[in-house]
Amino acid sequence: MVGMAAVIAVVSTRVRLVPDAFFRRPLEKQFTSGGPRNGMHGWVPILLMIGLGAGFGAFNIVLSHLVGPKNPTPEKLAPYECGMPPVGDARERHPVKFYLVAMIFLLFDIEVAFLYPFAMALRELRWFGFFQLLVFFAILVTGYIYVWRKGVLDWGSEKIQ
Repeated sequence: MVGMAAVIAVVSTRVRLVPDAFFRRPLEKQFTSGGPRNGMHGWVPILLMIGLGAGFGAFNIVLSHLVGPKNPTPEKLAPYECGMPPVGDARERHPVKFYLVAMIFLLFDIEVAFLYPFAMALRELRWFGFFQLLVFFAILVTGYIYVWRKGVLDWGSEKIQ
């Protein structure tokens, strides 16, 4: 018993457990990289990257005006609309297939975005997560096959019936 009391006395004198000492000290910010930071020091890399990006863009625009050919023709000056000549009424109806392809692209794009969290948590989810991923892929492939068989992905000419 005496030995245990001696160990506790030695530990308590070295640690000096004083609860009020924490509250009496003035609070100060402590950073892992050293002393307190001055003003915008943390923003310098971000501002540097923004400046480099804007400078690169401006440099390429100026370079294209200086080096590029300067022989405009009426055909080159005409507006370009997605590979189709801009002839006729601008309020022409688009085929429904255009909207179907756009919606299907968004659907599959969003579904593929769900794969990243699966990949990050697959090790923790183990076999249950693996089977969830297999079911997810089965549903994704089933939808893809359905869309393919319906002919939505066919970019050929329209069938006239």
